[in-house]
Amino acid sequence: MADIVYETDEPVLYRVENGVAWVTMNRPTFNNAQNSQMTYALDDAFRRAIDDDEVKAIVLAGSGKHFSAGHDIGTPGRDVNKTFERKLLWPDHTNKPAAEFLYTREQEVYLGMCRRWREMPKPTVAMVQGACIAGGLMLAWVCDLIVASDDAFFQDPVVRMGIPGVEYFAHAFELPPRIAKEFLLLGERMPVKRAHELGMVNRVVSRDELEGETRKVAEKLAEMPRLGLSLTKQAINHVEELRGKRTAMDAVFHMHHFAHAQNDLVTGNSLAGLTGKSMAEANKKDAEKS
Repeated sequence: MADIVYETDEPVLYRVENGVAWVTMNRPTFNNAQNSQMTYALDDAFRRAIDDDEVKAIVLAGSGKHFSAGHDIGTPGRDVNKTFERKLLWPDHTNKPAAEFLYTREQEVYLGMCRRWREMPKPTVAMVQGACIAGGLMLAWVCDLIVASDDAFFQDPVVRMGIPGVEYFAHAFELPPRIAKEFLLLGERMPVKRAHELGMVNRVVSRDELEGETRKVAEKLAEMPRLGLSLTKQAINHVEELRGKRTAMDAVFHMHHFAHAQNDLVTGNSLAGLTGKSMAEANKKDAEKS
């Protein structure tokens, strides 16, 4: 196992302004790829915002050129084998064999964390610029509103690994079913204009206007009654659950891990031997063809 080298001790930045908590992913060198260090720091920041009664709304942002390039599958800070102080009632994954290793870890850090964040009682706004890929989608999708720059794009190319989409499988709720199939099966970039037309994004502005527009939305939320915000959020989330969101996600999570296990059996690697670099190169070639 390679040594873990973190490029920063602050993978998430936190500040409060005018009743809004700004939670900013801070791994711009690696396009805000999510390692466990960042995931647990995000959870700590969200908990801090929830515990602060002066905070009425939360913005999730990414520093640098891109919102998030997804899960960390190849930086020096990839810490999949490291133990952290767990937040949910799942055991430590690091001493588990074979397929149980990833299954246990991803119940906590991906599926479990995203569900935990979706259910926060305070409204959340994702501020998305540039790439929002695979695991980055999960972070944007748990938010109640998405404000994006006109150069943003969305993509889930993990079918290339033989995997049916990322762990927090909200694709067929965020998009019409046939579009969700296109999005996953072809793995192509979805421009923000189309995402907006399909209802996945609330507002699109220029990169220069992005923070200002997000601030305007979040501060308007912060003016609303706290309980009213929480109940309204719960109401819409409840409708999604009645439509089967949670049970669908549970089923696809197991398909996801069947695919990881198949990759291990066939290639000796749960990601079919692909890395962040090789995935980025393949995605770049696809973008150049389209």
